[in-house]
Amino acid sequence: MTDRIYYTDPYARDFEATVIDRLEGSRRIYLDRTAFYPTSGGQPFDTGELGGVRVTNVVDEGDRIAHLLDAPLVADRVSGRVDWPRRFDHMQQHTGQHLLSAVLANLLGYRTVAVHFGRESSTLDLDAGSLTQEETQLVEERANEIIVENRPVEISFEDADQAEGLRKASERSGTIRIITIRGLDRSACGGTHVRATGETGSLQVRKVERVRKGLRLEFLCGSRASRRARADYGLITRLANDFSAAAEELPELIAGQREDLKQALARVRDLEAQLNLSRARELYAAAQPETTGLRRVTVREDQAALESLRGLAQVVTSMPLAIFVAAVSNPPAVLLATSVDTGIDAGALLKSLLASVGGRGGGSARLAQGMVPGRAQLEALMESLESRV
Repeated sequence: MTDRIYYTDPYARDFEATVIDRLEGSRRIYLDRTAFYPTSGGQPFDTGELGGVRVTNVVDEGDRIAHLLDAPLVADRVSGRVDWPRRFDHMQQHTGQHLLSAVLANLLGYRTVAVHFGRESSTLDLDAGSLTQEETQLVEERANEIIVENRPVEISFEDADQAEGLRKASERSGTIRIITIRGLDRSACGGTHVRATGETGSLQVRKVERVRKGLRLEFLCGSRASRRARADYGLITRLANDFSAAAEELPELIAGQREDLKQALARVRDLEAQLNLSRARELYAAAQPETTGLRRVTVREDQAALESLRGLAQVVTSMPLAIFVAAVSNPPAVLLATSVDTGIDAGALLKSLLASVGGRGGGSARLAQGMVPGRAQLEALMESLESRV
């Protein structure tokens, strides 16, 4: 059985231990004692060095802990060193999560049902229907007040049947490890935590979103919160400089530019519609009617998006007995549109012709489009279309 040093002393970063087993060519090492935390309870594993060899993963196997290394370790007695910045970051996030969950439960009655500690941010899932901006701000402010109060965070070991005041009842039996934030929270937990709330630094709720039947809160603590705040400030400063405005003027300025852009895009769409109408009339008039009265308008483009030709196709086929065919060379694609009075189902016809040349696509009875593998297939498809419509 491995003696888990981190259970009683999460600040231990250096230790001595004896190798009691080794597997996988001495790359999977088992010790009599360790300060390395394995992935558990949503908290990631520690990294660091064991006998000068890099520890890449730590796995909880029940009675013992496996240390996965990036090279063989042959010594029987070793020194271990935990990557302290990574460990302390995890301690800040985990303690911050306990604090945040307790504040949410105490102020709003919202129960935490799941927790995830990520590399960049952490999340907790709530059994709750909604959380307003005002409630989010209230929770964040209260959490930071408790951080500033620097309340002790204590470790104790108690019998599960006799442990009282737990925020969530433990499903374990026998002796359980309890983390207590004095005057706020008691939770059964095997993770690593700071000694007092002040070491959490600060807490930010970054995002609230709906997931399934509940809510998910993204939060940051300590150095992560400081780095993100600095990054946000830098971004706002750059935007303010780009707009030659003060930071507090940005929302109104951006809203105004958004409205200007909206109006400009509407004007562009109007102009495109006018251009399509003018061009469609010219193409329709230039197309010689067949004996049946059908007029076929064919457009070829070296490089264009089919979407840009849809408006023109729709205007052309709003005229009597009109067929519109467009071919684009790069990438090889085709568009077919027909007016109602032609009796031609554009979607069905084009789909069958595309299949014959290894293409794909489809559409409605009035307008369809598709892609083909190459220019040779495009030319074959255009020949087939000319013979069919």
